[in-house]
Amino acid sequence: MPNKRFVMSKPISSITDVPTLGVTKEDFIGDFKRYYVHSLGRDENFRSSPFYACEALSLSIRDRLMERWKTTYKTYNKRDSKRVFYLSMEFLMGRTLSNAMLNLGVIDEATQAMHDLGIEIEELIDRELDAGLGNGGLGRLAACFIDSCATLQLPVVGYGLRYEYGMFTQTLVNGEQIEKPDHWLRHGNVWEIERLEYSLRIKLGGHTEIQTDEQGNQRVCWISTHDVLAVPFDTPIPGYQNNTVNTLRLWKAVATEEFNLDEFNAGDYAESVASKVIAEHITMVLYPNDANENGKELRLRQQYFLASASLQDVLSLWVRQHGHEFDNFAEKSCFQLNDTHPSIAIAELMRLLMDMHGLSWAKAWGITRQTMAYTNHTLLPEALEKWSVKLMQRLLPRLMEIIFEINACFLSEVAAHWPGDKAILSRMSIIEEGAEQQVRMAYLAIVGSFSVNGVAQLHSQLLQQGLFRDFYALWPHKFNNKTNGVTPRRWLASCNPELAALITEAIGDGWITHLDELKKLEPFAEDAEFRHRWRVIKQNAKLRLIEHKKQYLDIHLNPDALFDIQVKRIHEYKRQILNVLHVIHLYDRIKRGDTINWVARCVLIGGKAAPGYVMAKRSIKLINNVALVINSDPDVDDKLALFFLPDYRVSGMEMICPAADLSEQISTAGKEASGTGNMKLMMNGALTIGTLDGANIEIREEVGDENFFLFGLTEEQIEARREHYDPIAIIDQDEDLQRVVNLLESGHFNQFEPGIFDDLIASIKSKHDPWMTVADFRSYIDAQKRVEAAYQDKDHWTRMSILNCANSGKFSTDRTINDYNRDIWKLEPVPVPVQYP
Repeated sequence: MPNKRFVMSKPISSITDVPTLGVTKEDFIGDFKRYYVHSLGRDENFRSSPFYACEALSLSIRDRLMERWKTTYKTYNKRDSKRVFYLSMEFLMGRTLSNAMLNLGVIDEATQAMHDLGIEIEELIDRELDAGLGNGGLGRLAACFIDSCATLQLPVVGYGLRYEYGMFTQTLVNGEQIEKPDHWLRHGNVWEIERLEYSLRIKLGGHTEIQTDEQGNQRVCWISTHDVLAVPFDTPIPGYQNNTVNTLRLWKAVATEEFNLDEFNAGDYAESVASKVIAEHITMVLYPNDANENGKELRLRQQYFLASASLQDVLSLWVRQHGHEFDNFAEKSCFQLNDTHPSIAIAELMRLLMDMHGLSWAKAWGITRQTMAYTNHTLLPEALEKWSVKLMQRLLPRLMEIIFEINACFLSEVAAHWPGDKAILSRMSIIEEGAEQQVRMAYLAIVGSFSVNGVAQLHSQLLQQGLFRDFYALWPHKFNNKTNGVTPRRWLASCNPELAALITEAIGDGWITHLDELKKLEPFAEDAEFRHRWRVIKQNAKLRLIEHKKQYLDIHLNPDALFDIQVKRIHEYKRQILNVLHVIHLYDRIKRGDTINWVARCVLIGGKAAPGYVMAKRSIKLINNVALVINSDPDVDDKLALFFLPDYRVSGMEMICPAADLSEQISTAGKEASGTGNMKLMMNGALTIGTLDGANIEIREEVGDENFFLFGLTEEQIEARREHYDPIAIIDQDEDLQRVVNLLESGHFNQFEPGIFDDLIASIKSKHDPWMTVADFRSYIDAQKRVEAAYQDKDHWTRMSILNCANSGKFSTDRTINDYNRDIWKLEPVPVPVQYP
């Protein structure tokens, strides 16, 4: 007699045949209560435990994503769609809850549900920790890209690393940066799904030998390796209200065995777990973005771990769907390498195709060169990674063999193009000769890819004329430009809902997915009532920022002042120091009584310095010391304020963007690849003061010179002047600059810390200063005077603010991704069937 408990009244056709989930207020209330009480085991009042309330709401939202996620995956498989695999060492995702609600189209329903339960949804959103798996623009760009891919319904999978500790938490002690671990996973992550069944084995170390198989074929085998397991964790990436949910797959490193039982039994517990500890180091900490530390072996382990796990995963899926026939693999697959970091993927794909799937060198190389595409993000030669051949031979011996062979084939091609030119062979070789041979990873990326792109018009031009000029001469057809962008969902619709509502009221909501429709705002710049409402929204944003920062800082800001914003990674080429010199100049004017027609200004600087970057960290100290003097001086009053905003991150930028009046984009011309903070701030109505660098050039082209504050030497002028650069002479000829330098050198900002800024001062006075800060000082001061004059006419400033927003349409990642797709990926958008209420 069967157990009646297991007898079903009627069969079901599939385990996935479950009712679809509703998205009404009542649906969210019911699911929220179920998760809060049953899954999370809470019984206290919802308001008394906002962390668990946030978890319960997030789980309710994730359930709705899960339905669409599965349908998206099935749709791609059924259509056998061509797919792109986006490999990036960083994905700076920030918070997920608010973005997920926006893209699902359930903000109003979820907000009302929480309100009926006595909960303010903003409090729950603030409880979520940032997923800080990136150092700055590169990682945030990757996050914007995958948002746009889903919104455009393109079959794109993101691949990255699931760092246990993300971008460090920055605190200030006596004005100096102190790094603390960012254990963003300490409470778990409700948005991810662990996929143990898709774990993969990654080889490291060992050696190679040639073996003969049963058919008599010789094959290179990589043996005696110290293997690590890659465990995937998947995060849903929803498109904007279109039922598409793509996947971000992040890999975690774990040991193949928990510990060595023999060593444990012998009494050596520490050694018994050593392999586990070593394995898990690979994805323990996000690697700091510091060129001075690129030689660390851990970085190479991380890069290979990402590449090998991701490529094995893609090939496994291919074999499941298509068998072991790879003839049309290149027609169905494309790998986009986000900067030089994942370029080892070129050699790894060759290894997998030849050693694991039995393809010939010629066939494997043909597939590799048709599927790999490389995006370069830097103009700094020192940031183009190189690895010691000895290190590669020890850690990745099979990969090093393949790279040697790739280089030999490539140099034959170069020799055929430039017969007898040994100099160009040396310049272009993937292997750099010297006291110690180095592998030039950027060169490997170019040689192994069918597409090489920069990320702004100037950047791409400088790559072709400078860093990669020989490769451009050989393969001009490979090179192209793809100007960066940001997603308007997060960086306007979500972070600035008041402004978004005003824009939608004026021109409709089509701009959310077609940002060029913001151009329709231009006539409203002439509407006095619209300008007034725009100003009120900006003022409200300033007040919110002030109130938010008061929770963490002893901050007193004048909301009527010009909010002057510079938030980005702290680096000498980004020239936060130039900003500080201007602030000291304003302070000096106040102390001298030069305050006629004064414009009150709040200068807010934020960003993190790489832990090993001494000059960047000293810049933070200077900013804070200058701020302490200025903010405590009664003569200054509300005329000027300077604050360093600690622990700048995605959620912080979401608060800063709506409040910004002036966007500081003041890098040395020819040094910034693109920049994306400039785009986010412009999109929210901030006016830009900047050099002709990176995407600033295109921002100025879009908005017009009259709505952009240009200053500084051009890249060509800087290069022409570099040989004869004399900052001491420039200082001697500029009274304002003399006074600023005298205040610094006198110790006015470090009276009790003598000499602490000597190196910083010496660097800007050096004729070898690569950033030429002093050379641009006068032009910068004059541009800031134009800013003050414009801001005094609030109505005119508001008109300029509206026009900046109206002309930001080009800088949507939807446009960027469409460009990638048109010229590189060539995917067909895949509509996902609507099956939900």
